[in-house]
Amino acid sequence: MNAAEAAQLTGCSISELAPRIESGEVSPVDVVDATLHRIDAVDPGLNSYIRVAADSARLQAKAAERSIAAGEYLGALHGIPIGLKDLVAERGEVCSAGSKILADFVPVEDATLAARLRAAGAIFTGRLNMHEFAYGVTSDNPHYGAVHNPWDTDRSPGGSSGGSGAAVAARLCHGAVGTDTGCSIRLPAAFNGIAGIRPTIGRVSNHGVNPLAWTLDTAGPMCRTVEDCGLMLARMSGYDSRDPQTANIPVPDYEQDLQRDLQGIRLALIEDFSLSGLHKDVEAAMRTALKVLDDAGADVFEVRVDDLEPSVSALLTVDIVEPSAYHAQWIRERPRDYGQDVRALLEVGELYLATHYVQAQRYRAVLSDRFNEVLQNADAIVTPTVPFTAPPVGATEVKLEDGETLDIITAVMRYNALAPLTGMPALSVPCGFADDGLPVGMQLIGRAFEEATVLRIGHCYQQLTTWHERAPRL
Repeated sequence: MNAAEAAQLTGCSISELAPRIESGEVSPVDVVDATLHRIDAVDPGLNSYIRVAADSARLQAKAAERSIAAGEYLGALHGIPIGLKDLVAERGEVCSAGSKILADFVPVEDATLAARLRAAGAIFTGRLNMHEFAYGVTSDNPHYGAVHNPWDTDRSPGGSSGGSGAAVAARLCHGAVGTDTGCSIRLPAAFNGIAGIRPTIGRVSNHGVNPLAWTLDTAGPMCRTVEDCGLMLARMSGYDSRDPQTANIPVPDYEQDLQRDLQGIRLALIEDFSLSGLHKDVEAAMRTALKVLDDAGADVFEVRVDDLEPSVSALLTVDIVEPSAYHAQWIRERPRDYGQDVRALLEVGELYLATHYVQAQRYRAVLSDRFNEVLQNADAIVTPTVPFTAPPVGATEVKLEDGETLDIITAVMRYNALAPLTGMPALSVPCGFADDGLPVGMQLIGRAFEEATVLRIGHCYQQLTTWHERAPRL
């Protein structure tokens, strides 16, 4: 296999590659070899992987090749290289959650979502780098090194699923699993120019996924296209008796829903919010994207939503108290084994009062009511994913368009906080590039357990645009 053939295999989307694998035109062995060669060539400059499972991936690929040749094709993920964020348990592989504390933890069984992907024939290429314990938005990991953005290696890939976002964008796996507590799928999806969906809380099992904040956590796919996200999500989802938070609700046929157009779709912009306070290039990209959707038949209109001001504060309150509870013993016994930023957050979390936490949870109910009211007359709420593009690696503050300077966690949460507070699904889809060549993301928030609708809208948008076809030059 020459370099051009290898690049063609790693450059395909899952939906493009799967029929070729099924027919026998392409072998999973060749796909995995091409992926591993690209990781060797490219990842030293990105650090998206903590560990690459080269030997295991090759064994899995040979087994997939034999099964498919015997007529036992398992579906669209069979023989496809998938990366796992390093807090998703994978049997026999270290699952450190990007930490020193769990550096020697080797699970004896797969997380439910990993078991489901394995049963679908996915090939795990390794453990993807992340912000320590998923508790941050930069993926500047003090134990395994910072992850770098493939569009500009001086820029952040976002977090906490920064390794997942960078690896997918750089063609170092065809899809990846991320987790999203406050923003950790959608933020790196936007910063790296890929698609990523935070499902409804309860759609995907968290069994075997190291927790950050129990009432906010969920896992989801990160891929080059919305269609690929649907392929992965369908196989990750469903009720799991080992996770009582999962909902016993049938998983839709996402692939079938993707075939529908935008006729009849209603998209709500939040007045004085969805398009306010944006970097000029983000605003320009959003306005162009909205025109594309409108021209294609969607009805785009404005609504007013009150009481959005406390959203970031409420999200951060829950997302500081619950992690502190989970880490209470370790932070007392092994404080020096944490990175400085994570340790500081955990220590601050112990200073919050129960009344702060209760009021934040009460606000979540109020905001859910507001959004449910909007979504009675709309199929999705549209915002940017982030008001700006990727900041430099190591940045702890961001200067906004109006001149205000915020800490980076608060800054990235303006739009990202809404979906986890309400528990609703949210998709980030690339919608353009800034003048400096960095990607811009658009967010679609939908009704609970209606991931099919936001995937449909995102897929239709990608059928009309080519932003997702661009690849970083590495």
